[in-house]
Amino acid sequence: MDDYMFQVNVNSCHSVVEETKSLEIFSYSDPTRNTVEEYKLTDDDFDNYLHQKGAFAPPLLPEGVTRTASMRLILQKDAKHPDTFSPQHISFTSQQYKSMIEVLNLPYRSIESTTCVGPFFWAAWDQNEEDPHLQIIMRKSDVRKKGKTRGWELTLSHSINSAVTAGFCKGTPSSDIVECIAHLKACVLQIGHPLLLPTIIFSHDVSFKNDIKQREARDWLRYIEHAVSMRTEIQDKEQHYVDKNGVVDLDAVNIDLVECHSQVLWKRPKAYLEILGGLEASMRKFWKKLPKGRKDVKKMRQLHNSMLARLDFYRVKLQGIDSYAYTTLQRLDIQRSALYNIIAQKESKLSFKMAGEQRRLAHASKRDSAAMKTISLLGAIFLPGAYLAAVFSMTFFNWNPNSPTSNSDEPDPVVSKSFWIYWAFTVPITIAVVGGWWVYERKRTRVELKEDGVEEGKWGDEMERGIMAMMRKRTLSKVSTWEGTRSPTSPVGKGVGFSNLNVVTSGLGHGGGGGPVGNGSGSGSGSRKGGKDGMVESFEMKGAGKAKRDGNMV
Repeated sequence: MDDYMFQVNVNSCHSVVEETKSLEIFSYSDPTRNTVEEYKLTDDDFDNYLHQKGAFAPPLLPEGVTRTASMRLILQKDAKHPDTFSPQHISFTSQQYKSMIEVLNLPYRSIESTTCVGPFFWAAWDQNEEDPHLQIIMRKSDVRKKGKTRGWELTLSHSINSAVTAGFCKGTPSSDIVECIAHLKACVLQIGHPLLLPTIIFSHDVSFKNDIKQREARDWLRYIEHAVSMRTEIQDKEQHYVDKNGVVDLDAVNIDLVECHSQVLWKRPKAYLEILGGLEASMRKFWKKLPKGRKDVKKMRQLHNSMLARLDFYRVKLQGIDSYAYTTLQRLDIQRSALYNIIAQKESKLSFKMAGEQRRLAHASKRDSAAMKTISLLGAIFLPGAYLAAVFSMTFFNWNPNSPTSNSDEPDPVVSKSFWIYWAFTVPITIAVVGGWWVYERKRTRVELKEDGVEEGKWGDEMERGIMAMMRKRTLSKVSTWEGTRSPTSPVGKGVGFSNLNVVTSGLGHGGGGGPVGNGSGSGSGSRKGGKDGMVESFEMKGAGKAKRDGNMV
């Protein structure tokens, strides 16, 4: 089953090209003959290296000298292809990869680990009863940054009878593989233990850098607490969010809360505790099956016990980091809730002001409507009379029929026979004017609706997309990060000034009601300024000590 799945998975993989080297470390009963050799491995030499032919043939040893242990690795220490650690990608041709796995007796399952996420470790014995091999897979290669995959992987096979460890190791420049291989070269006398290189890699992966990251995150948290809750755990010169005028940059606080949270979650100890447990279990498997002759060697026993003690040390260390990070995360949640309350209170005040302005506008509109209604009523009263007066004052009407205006003895009629001329001109002109006005209004309405997007039913969606795009643009603008221009340990720069409230709101959402967040003496004031790009928010603190909170933001 394993060989079939191996063939299928390898055939479905994509091949990338990486610089390949060979590393051979031999340890002899005569320590003066110990060798460490690393060479560039070409495609022509690849098969010779696997089968130890030509330049890679084992050296002839003088009588009385025996080889005690050896390690033969295929290295790709500086893998640079952007997809070198992408799922279902191998850095050999399919035939080369198959030959490497089969000749070096590496685990078939290694090809299935290309899609693993997080730190991964697996170890088990193969099915060879005459010469059992401890097979190991270890990798951390699920990261992609700036379009390039990052990580490392290690595949080993150790012969319990011949003490030969063979395998494949690859890493990108961002990993510690170069340092790990240099560390391995310095341990020639200890290469007989198959878990030596995995332990070295694990040691570099949980190095002091993680402890420093957690310490820096805690210091960063103190600065945030000072800005949000006005805690006095830092010196005045360490303020990073409050300028000399007492203005707090809420946008910077919000962004740094997210950055600090992500740094605390960097290399979570829980995952590495699982890897540590796997290493300890593998060491027990190895020692249980190790032949008595190799167990009786004093240096082997010392090395095995030393590695177990080191793993126990890392367990205690990781447990401490886990507790430390948990406390930091809880304190970050408290500050996030406090910041929610501050923003919610400020938005509530703004809503009250907007409601007041809308109320005044409504009253003004009501007064204007009443005035227009009065004018319309007066027009309705006097317009019919004015119209009739204009019509009856025309010469088509003769209101003195008893006074003849012609030579005839009969008086003129009251209504002239030519009165139809008035209607013949008036009706068509009226229809033309009304029709022109109707066409013009229709055209103007269509233009206005098209500009507003209502005609296509997209006005609301387009407005929402525009607002969300602006919010994302504001939120993703870097104000400060650890790798940015302002670090937690740098002094406060000038011009912190105001921050865009729409940025903070987009990152925080709507919070609940406000409650007391601190105590002490002092006072503060909040102000808002309107502008083209949205609302500009400032939060000013005056006086010494901590501002007093009594349910509302002072």
